[in-house]
Amino acid sequence: MDKQYGIGIVGTGAIAAFHAIAAETVNGACLVACHSHNPAKCDAFAEKYGIKSYHDLESFMNDEEVEIVMITTPPSAHLEAALSAIEHKKKAIIIEKPIEISTERCSKMIEAAEKAGVMLSGIFQSRFFEASKLIKKAIDEGRFGKLTLIDTQFKWLRTQDYFDSVPWHGKKSEVGGGILMNQGTHAIDLLRWFGGDVANVSGRTALLNHTGIDVEDTAVAVLQFKSGALGIIEGTSASYPGFLKRVEICGTDGSVILEEESIKAWQFREERPEDEEIRRHFAEKTSTGGGASDPMGIAADGHIAQLQDVIDALNEGRDPLITGREAEKAVALVEAIYRSADEGGRVVEL
Repeated sequence: MDKQYGIGIVGTGAIAAFHAIAAETVNGACLVACHSHNPAKCDAFAEKYGIKSYHDLESFMNDEEVEIVMITTPPSAHLEAALSAIEHKKKAIIIEKPIEISTERCSKMIEAAEKAGVMLSGIFQSRFFEASKLIKKAIDEGRFGKLTLIDTQFKWLRTQDYFDSVPWHGKKSEVGGGILMNQGTHAIDLLRWFGGDVANVSGRTALLNHTGIDVEDTAVAVLQFKSGALGIIEGTSASYPGFLKRVEICGTDGSVILEEESIKAWQFREERPEDEEIRRHFAEKTSTGGGASDPMGIAADGHIAQLQDVIDALNEGRDPLITGREAEKAVALVEAIYRSADEGGRVVEL
């Protein structure tokens, strides 16, 4: 019989539901407990899923049935929960994006986890989409030739109520930033995953539409990858009606356009027999709103696939596909963009 891992969720806000679905779906997982500082929300979540409710973090961590901890709190609370899970020698920790609000805080949890031998993974579920994996495979196989330009656009809509109803959404001290750090980080992670490590970046940020927040709602950046390829990031949460995120990869021998889970262009100098089927099958693959105008307008498929990868990694004695150090790279890139914007668009080396 396959090993069953008890799953506990820290934080019972909206995104926790997707983690709960994953824990109830994945082979080898069993949802057993939740914790929140909000007793009413914690109890309601526990009743919905038929699990134990803990209002105290220490009591939650002392539950020996909890072997894997999923952290879905506001980002600035990730470190506390992660360090507690590490101290209690949990088998693995899975943390919602961004993994923390600064590289300094990321490093504290990553180093502690490595020292204790606790697996740490950051949620970037877009990497697990079939279309994303096909593109990465084509890059690794050299089908693009020399990569020349990689860019991403996430022109989304977030209403004023999105920030007013959940105040931490707009507080830099709680979430680390706005459209780049919080909403658009999945696209930024894909950009970096496809293009490789970034050498330098220059960026600009602005708050153009929302009130009562201290984070940006619009940003642009130009970057250079260590490979020599150039890249562009365009993001806003003030674009009506909101559009699916796009990543475009151009190379000397091929180019691909990814729109959420759909492939809108797939063209290579050397055509392969499977290319036409890829174009046909993935042309209209996206079945959700991709979070473009509704943060909850996504599916749980990516979370399911990522939890399965963590459990498989535990069973196989390997690293998960997205380690803590890998998840930290998106935070480092966004930090560099913020630093550049604060200094008038100066080129910042990573």
